[in-house]
Amino acid sequence: MSGYFWQLVGISTALKVLLLPAHYSTDFEVHRNWLAITHSLPLDRWYVDATSEWTLDYPPFFAYFEWLLSQLAKYVDPAMLVVQNLKYASAETVYFQKISVIVMDMIYVLGVRSALAALGVVKSTQQHIAGCMLLLLNVGLIFVDHIHFQYNGFLFGLLLLSVSALLRQRFLWCAFSFAVLLNFKHIFLYMAPAFAVYLLKFYCLGKQSQQFVLSIAKLLAVGLTPFVLSFGPFWRQLPQLILRLFPFKRGLTHAYWAPNIWALYNTADKLAVVALKRTPPNAMSSTSSGLVQEVKHIVLPNITPGTTFVLTLLFMLPILLKLFLSKTKEQARLVFLRAVVLCACSSFMFGWHVHEKAILMCLIPMCLLAVVDRRDAKYAFILSVAGYFSLLPLLFEVDLLVPRYALYLAYMAMFYGQLERIYKATKLGLHLLECIYFLGFLTIPLYEHLFSRLFGVHQQLPFMPLLLTSLYSSLGVLYFFVRYYIYALDIAWPSWPSLTKRRAPQVKFSAAKRKRKTK
Repeated sequence: MSGYFWQLVGISTALKVLLLPAHYSTDFEVHRNWLAITHSLPLDRWYVDATSEWTLDYPPFFAYFEWLLSQLAKYVDPAMLVVQNLKYASAETVYFQKISVIVMDMIYVLGVRSALAALGVVKSTQQHIAGCMLLLLNVGLIFVDHIHFQYNGFLFGLLLLSVSALLRQRFLWCAFSFAVLLNFKHIFLYMAPAFAVYLLKFYCLGKQSQQFVLSIAKLLAVGLTPFVLSFGPFWRQLPQLILRLFPFKRGLTHAYWAPNIWALYNTADKLAVVALKRTPPNAMSSTSSGLVQEVKHIVLPNITPGTTFVLTLLFMLPILLKLFLSKTKEQARLVFLRAVVLCACSSFMFGWHVHEKAILMCLIPMCLLAVVDRRDAKYAFILSVAGYFSLLPLLFEVDLLVPRYALYLAYMAMFYGQLERIYKATKLGLHLLECIYFLGFLTIPLYEHLFSRLFGVHQQLPFMPLLLTSLYSSLGVLYFFVRYYIYALDIAWPSWPSLTKRRAPQVKFSAAKRKRKTK
């Protein structure tokens, strides 16, 4: 059984190789264009060039990564590195970019191995096997990276390495690796408050004044070094770079609404328009125009970026306060992981122009928590049912319909089966209403592929499946957010009729774990 980890890595890699010929999204052209920009243009033009609509809008470390890839790409097909070759997609280009995603996933593999070990999950136990399966065969990363096309795997690998460094009390390594991650993709700022509070509490505070100042100085030096290396060469273009990283002109919601509070808000506005018989002043600026732009609500008040920022911060504060008030490092370990999830979920629920793919920032850390406590496992399963389903519209091609449903159902069956094996004495304790909600997801593909065509409404209402997916998934994500937050804060919740009523155990950490000297 000791070799199961690398067997799972092999199975995962084989699946990714089988998906090489699969359809890819416009994000493929985004990254091809970034290869061309970083290879063909001088440094001071990288964040200025607008030849393509897919301008470079990731932090500089990712741009450097694209430049490194371009040094290999020129030997595969030099034409892919020409900025003017918009939508260029030769077979060599497609396979080069897709294989580069698979190769970079090795960082994710290392992150998974390190995080499970740091969490104290003993090898060859059912908990460790389940954790490896849920993370290495993660269907969300399969969908987003290896069909839709992005480079999320190695970024989540860096996140898991940062988490493992913190759990091992290697605080400076944690600060450095997380700062590196932020300079690859700034969306991980969502999780930064949880890291900051833990490091402040357990690395800086509780020491003498001189040691406190020295600890702060060390953290700042280690944490800011990646930012200097990343942004330093672009100091003349810094205002333009910041505008690229934070494009507030894109509007409250993405073209396909992420399943968050604003999807419900937009739907409420649409229903109010119908109920009050209002006429939109400009259809092109409505929330359902299908365009990425600033939009205006018709009945409900318009939401500003400042409003989303304040709401996000307010909903982060309770779990951050609980983390700060944790008395011991051992007590704070799980609180920290839950804070990472809830900070990410707060940003997902209330953030400005959130993409549906950002749900992975909640789903991946929950895979770790699912194998250490039955109650976390229950909420991880609820979020997974809604969260992974919300990614299905990314795979919209007819040829992908069977693979997307097959992969989703297989992963969820594996997820539930592994949790049942871990907590077989108690089961997951799902409520009857929660199970009914799960069954409700069956109605969306039935409508999309059967009833809408039987009644001839698929042409009149082409975006209805997207609306239903976003709206129904957002109900599940919102339910998870509220219930999991209450659970994480140890607030009593009225008991519901449950499929099981046994007490929930917590998986103990490895007794062989050694104390390590704080660096």
